[in-house]
Amino acid sequence: MSEPVSKLSRRTLFAGAGAAGAVAAVVTVLPQVRQAVPELSALPKPEKGGGYSESDHVKRYYQSTLV
Repeated sequence: MSEPVSKLSRRTLFAGAGAAGAVAAVVTVLPQVRQAVPELSALPKPEKGGGYSESDHVKRYYQSTLV
């Protein structure tokens, strides 16, 4: 009888080790990212409908588009 052929190659081993390292890096960084995100407060609904509000972010964007 012949020996069973192993599907585990050097390439598969290094790919698995790289994936495990990437997952470990994400798991260690993820709690820090979650703490850094500020909580957003709900804005009051506009009285006349619509929903657009010219916030500071929007004003900065408009300023950046000027030539």
